[in-house]
Amino acid sequence: MLQIVLIRPGSTDYDIEQRIQGSLSVPLNEEGSGEVDRLARELRGQGIETVYAPASEPSHQTGRSLAGALGVKFKRLDRLQNLDHGLWQGMLVKDVKKKQPKVYKQWQEQPENVCPPEGEMLSDAEDRIRSCLSKLIKRHRVGTVGLVAPEPLASLVRRMVVQNELGDLWKAAGSHGSWEVLDVEPEKLMAVH
Repeated sequence: MLQIVLIRPGSTDYDIEQRIQGSLSVPLNEEGSGEVDRLARELRGQGIETVYAPASEPSHQTGRSLAGALGVKFKRLDRLQNLDHGLWQGMLVKDVKKKQPKVYKQWQEQPENVCPPEGEMLSDAEDRIRSCLSKLIKRHRVGTVGLVAPEPLASLVRRMVVQNELGDLWKAAGSHGSWEVLDVEPEKLMAVH
């Protein structure tokens, strides 16, 4: 069986300021670098063979550092970029809540029905995730791989692999520098539409 260690990247200044990062490439801050060092210590015994990450700066930095610390290969997944939050990117979460309270609430309760202004729907991101995970599963039928993914991308990956509810994506954004092990059942993953 394949296991994916789903890793949230270390924090950035946007995380600390509670800004929406989306597909923007913001480097890790000092706290984020410390979180990556802690992650490397915690992940040492997980048997990770390869670390994968999208090209975004915090994910790429986290993935490359972890791979180096664990002595494993690092591979970039170009099609696994984070959700494009459009005009929300760079905004404070509290400003979205204040300026667009109905859309903010809907994003909490039914994010699959919301498209951030000039952004993308969750279904578009899920198509990219499905494609990337399919290739990953074909490449690694058994073993353990690390997959670095920022929020809300990490929540979408988790939902697709374990088939659970999405939850509040605003709250999930605070989980940087964390990790969890997901058991992959390819037949279930491919059945998700």
